[in-house]
Amino acid sequence: MKRRGRVLILRELHDTIDRLTAEAYGWPADLSDEAILERLVALNAERAREEAAGHVRWLRPDYQIPRFAKGAAARTGQLDLGATVVAIDRGLPVFPADRDEQPLAVEAALARAGQPLDAAALARAFRQGAGRGGKRIEPQIVRALDKLARYGRITALPDGRYAARRAA
Repeated sequence: MKRRGRVLILRELHDTIDRLTAEAYGWPADLSDEAILERLVALNAERAREEAAGHVRWLRPDYQIPRFAKGAAARTGQLDLGATVVAIDRGLPVFPADRDEQPLAVEAALARAGQPLDAAALARAFRQGAGRGGKRIEPQIVRALDKLARYGRITALPDGRYAARRAA
């Protein structure tokens, strides 16, 4: 009896998900499986045409554009990425695990950028995945930036960005 109750609860949850999904797409809730499949195939073809024309509908733009855009974002003309975006690719350096080496790596990345950057942009200047990069190293980047600014190795700007010192 208990097992039958769980199945009924699961069925109710599936029905709710189906109804809300149909509502989100603006479709009738009583479509057959074949009709749903036809509509999804048509929607997929429409999105493929949009992307081929350069219009991409990013679900998480802050995460996806630097990693996957590969020039598509520049063609849309609708995405303002600002001047602080650093492209992510496999050729980027790995952020060092050694705390003593981290400020040196941050200083080198800032110098390579050739423009003032904030901590988030600098975090993206290091390899992603197992290579330790991106959002999760941002606190370490902030500490390194503070240390470098305190010792006069870089300049902290009023807008939260940092600039490398120019060699004389």
